[in-house]
Amino acid sequence: MKKIELNIVALSHSVTQSHNYAVVLGEIEGKRRLPIVIGGFEAQAIAVAMENMTPNRPLTHDLFKNAFDGFNIEVKEIVINNLLDGIFYAQLVCEGPLGVVEVDSRTSDAIAMAVRYGCPIYTYEFIMENAGVVLEDQEEGESLSSAKSADKENEPKVKKPDSYESYTVGALNKMLEDVLNDEDYEKAAKIRDELNRRKAN
Repeated sequence: MKKIELNIVALSHSVTQSHNYAVVLGEIEGKRRLPIVIGGFEAQAIAVAMENMTPNRPLTHDLFKNAFDGFNIEVKEIVINNLLDGIFYAQLVCEGPLGVVEVDSRTSDAIAMAVRYGCPIYTYEFIMENAGVVLEDQEEGESLSSAKSADKENEPKVKKPDSYESYTVGALNKMLEDVLNDEDYEKAAKIRDELNRRKAN
């Protein structure tokens, strides 16, 4: 069965479930999007890796990666391989001393591992047919960075509050260090967004 490669287009609050988040995957060669509802912890785990943050202590997915690395196991790809009753199923395709091994996983955990390994994310056509959507107002090839300016439905979770504009760069760096020590990664992402905005200007 032919696999369809996806990338992460956006990470946002879930429109349908207020206490959850949604990770939006998009076809590399196409315009369809695959929104998947995930929990807050998993959203945080994905965001931390995407923002290249280094937690004070390893998160669960970092622990798994460290353990895999210790046993010379590498995650080569993840495959979202089934959809039953609205629930997505996934597998980690790992390569190590025992050869290639497929490990069942929750889709959100698989994506969090894919971000850490920089490995491709795949799914199948029947899943895209059943759960994929075409967003007409998004241009083909939209990246994660451009997704930050997309419509409200796909607005990323991490957004800079106006209050950070009044702080100096030195104060923001100190705040960033403090919130990372407190493992408040959502606030850390907001502070880093403000610092990046100032660098860009």
